[in-house]
Amino acid sequence: MRFLRGFGAAVVIVLCGTVTWSDTVRVETGGDFFTAGAVIDETLNTSGDAFASARTATVRGEAQGDLHVTGFDVTSNANTSEDLYAFGATVVVRGKTAEDLTAAGYSVRTEAASQTSGNARLFGNTVVIEGPVAGALTATGRDVVLNASVRGDARIVARSISFGPEAVIAGTLTYRSKEKINVPERVAAADRVIFEKATATDAWDEWDKMRKEMPVLPTLATMLFGFIVSLLFFVVLGAVMLGFMPRRLEKMRQSIARAPGQSMLLGVIGLSMLFGMVPIVGLTIVGLPFVPIVVLAIIVAWTLGYALGAYSVAMRVWVGFGNDAEPGNITRLLVFAGALIVVAMLNFIPFVGWVANYTLVLLGLGAMTNAVLQYLIGNPGEAFDIDMQPIEN
Repeated sequence: MRFLRGFGAAVVIVLCGTVTWSDTVRVETGGDFFTAGAVIDETLNTSGDAFASARTATVRGEAQGDLHVTGFDVTSNANTSEDLYAFGATVVVRGKTAEDLTAAGYSVRTEAASQTSGNARLFGNTVVIEGPVAGALTATGRDVVLNASVRGDARIVARSISFGPEAVIAGTLTYRSKEKINVPERVAAADRVIFEKATATDAWDEWDKMRKEMPVLPTLATMLFGFIVSLLFFVVLGAVMLGFMPRRLEKMRQSIARAPGQSMLLGVIGLSMLFGMVPIVGLTIVGLPFVPIVVLAIIVAWTLGYALGAYSVAMRVWVGFGNDAEPGNITRLLVFAGALIVVAMLNFIPFVGWVANYTLVLLGLGAMTNAVLQYLIGNPGEAFDIDMQPIEN
């Protein structure tokens, strides 16, 4: 859970870091430290977690919590009291990591000065391990070079595996390659070396193993259950809206029926404004902690817009077939549920389902945008022309 929380915050700082900034940005909130820019060389002294994102990112100093570094060229000289996560095209680790190290990139290297007290997980095209690992080592790449001591087990998957003079594995070495290699006795005794031949079907075997442990494709029963839950959610949402704001809901529905084209245009405008708020809020720097709130607002608006659009179209079809234009709430909910079922069936038709869903969202958001604009600028109502007649003496 700590990794997921940190990774989520790292995603935010990465997205904000993609904006072209001329200056380095630094923000502290809740004990966590965030920095982003084009090129950063930061000396850390944090009590919580630290996040750094840049095209070229170099960090030094001390991080009392987790350290997350992302960029094109990443260099970590900092000592980390907890976990270190480093991702980039080239990743170099020189500092000490008190717990686990996870690094991924095209070229990944831990230098002799680095020490990992927990487990090390390294992924890249070229992986060079020169820093000692107190726990277990997992290394995956095209070329893997081990030139450090590993106190725990080691698992290496690579096309080319080589060992330097400092390589020592105290636990069991499991390696997977196309051909069996000669593992020096000083690295690991023969009875602690396990060879697994790599084949062309390895990727499929790993996929099949994952599928059996945790099914990736949902079963029919799972899909049906998910649909029923979604249907109940939208029906309850419709009941709440009809119960608490029937007049406003009817007014928005009628605005869609009168001018569907205008509603779609306003929906595009409203949706653009919502998505545009994400980088705008991020650029204010102080608004970085509120970016998740804006994203949540987009999800809520999207859901409400979809429900309103489906309800409005369903009622228009209902009236179009000669039915009562002012039915009871139960009838309205049944019509709404029927529309949701039809739209769900359209999702099985490629492209058509996506267009139908997106159209409903735009219609609903357009009516909501229109209501907000009328509230902000006011609605003067009807204007009457008055003929001014001259006064006769």
